Amino acid sequence: MIGQLSSDIAAASPLRVRWLGRVRYEDASELQHALLRGGGDYLLLLEHPHVYTLGVRAKADHLLDGIASSGASVVRADRGGDVTYHGPGQLVGYPIVDIALGPGAVPAHVHRIEQLIIDVLADLGLEGAGRLDGYPGVWVDAAGASPRKICAIGVRVQRGRSMHGFALNVDPDLSMFGNIVPCGIPDKAVTSLSAEGIGATMAEVVDAVTARAAQLVSPFGAVAARRIERQDASPAATSQAPAAATPSAATPSGPAASVASGPDGGGAVPIELRPLGRRLAASGVDLRSSVGMRERKPEYIRAPLKIGPQVIGLRSMLRELGLVTVCEEAGCPNLSECWADGTATFMINGERCTRACGFCLVDTSHPLPLDPAEPEHVAEAVARLGLAHVVVTGVARDDLGDGGAEAFAATIAAIRRRSPGAAVEVLIPDCKGDEQALRTVFDARPDVLNHNIETVLRLQRAVRPSASYARSLSVLGRAKAAGMVTKSGMILGMGEREDEVHGALADLRAVGVDIVTIGQYLRPTKRHLPVARWWRPEEFEAMAQVGRALGIAHVEASPLTRSSYHAREAAAGAGAAATAAGSRTATGIAAS
Repeated sequence: MIGQLSSDIAAASPLRVRWLGRVRYEDASELQHALLRGGGDYLLLLEHPHVYTLGVRAKADHLLDGIASSGASVVRADRGGDVTYHGPGQLVGYPIVDIALGPGAVPAHVHRIEQLIIDVLADLGLEGAGRLDGYPGVWVDAAGASPRKICAIGVRVQRGRSMHGFALNVDPDLSMFGNIVPCGIPDKAVTSLSAEGIGATMAEVVDAVTARAAQLVSPFGAVAARRIERQDASPAATSQAPAAATPSAATPSGPAASVASGPDGGGAVPIELRPLGRRLAASGVDLRSSVGMRERKPEYIRAPLKIGPQVIGLRSMLRELGLVTVCEEAGCPNLSECWADGTATFMINGERCTRACGFCLVDTSHPLPLDPAEPEHVAEAVARLGLAHVVVTGVARDDLGDGGAEAFAATIAAIRRRSPGAAVEVLIPDCKGDEQALRTVFDARPDVLNHNIETVLRLQRAVRPSASYARSLSVLGRAKAAGMVTKSGMILGMGEREDEVHGALADLRAVGVDIVTIGQYLRPTKRHLPVARWWRPEEFEAMAQVGRALGIAHVEASPLTRSSYHAREAAAGAGAAATAAGSRTATGIAAS
């Protein structure tokens, strides 16, 4: 009976392994907290840019003089232990998993992580790694005359859920450890696989960890019973690394490393598609099978055109007020339908974006100064139209200190002054993950907070090279923790697989997203990403059913769906009174 129960649990609840590539420490920390509040078991695998992290027991004098000139940041962490270093060439693993609480539960969890690493090192050819009494982590020559630490471990457990984990030195710059007293241990050395003569690539180490990851979560010791669901960032997913950081020598194998054949990977890449085509090829997309620019679209992709007095009047009013809509700027196929219904999505912070996403038609010229009257002009348009549900989006403004957050807050406030009964939905950029900027938007209390992940993990680097999958999930998680009704969206048809979309939906649900939109990508010009294939209406409906089964309150999915399509209905369907998940109380901290 118990064996059958454990099998059912394992089948229904996989361990989701995510190789995220290079991720800023703060973004990874926020993502962990979001997953901790959510549900399901995760193992996040990643590298960090150069950073020193201080655990809850860290001592200031364990930061040495070399810190200032190291080029690394220093951050506080809520894990156990002292100070340690993270950087390129080091595999960091964060298991966010359920822990059966009881006497010794936290030390037992640390022991499982240690055993996982010991087994992985043996698989990679490094024999004799083990534990050192009184010193958590994994050591080389633990029983010998010169024990050397190869893996630091530090965890936190809250209400039966774990976060933080391990940092395994594959081939990092070991001199960076010379700027600290690693883990507060002054008399023992730090080593790496490379320093011990093991020439394993990061790809091989990630594969080895994934192969044994079930040890962390399998019920009743049934390791083989626990299903692993893995997704990888593309081999080029290092966009969050500072220029001074050196990327690791390799990236994991599997789906992310599958590159099509041809001189540029995936056949000859037209000159207008470089470097987009190369990034797609590096992400496993074969350009030779993509839809031709002149190929006739399926009938279900063709939006009916409705040009009447309402559309003409709305366009005239927008011009009068000097406003921009994403409907026009992004070439939305639903423009005439929505405008005929008297609705539009206002785009603030100008009409020029500082990012160049491969799917987007919005202008990427040098941005102009903000119009201080823009919030009031949007509020005027909302009042004239008598809108009950307002959608406000904006271009990314990385040239601004707050990423344009203050303009979002001012626009929300202006709309509320003029139209106090209107619900306000905002579709925001990631603001580079800046806590203060995001807080500015959250404090304005929009009724719906939307931030799009746009595509699956593997294609992020190709589709939106200045963004980060982990950062986007962390933004959504922070919004949910702040009490927002949260929303996100994807566009399909750029080379993703069905299982990858399922995984992305699971990730969105795990960070608390209430509403998801899924639509078909339409190529704006020949200089944009090609369409890999047309998804059929029944496939969109199947995706919607998967999302609902995962627990997402409202999924809007069809070929012509866009972020703000049927926004009012989606918000109502999700239940706009949704509240943030309760915070969990710490019950245990250990290690390092």
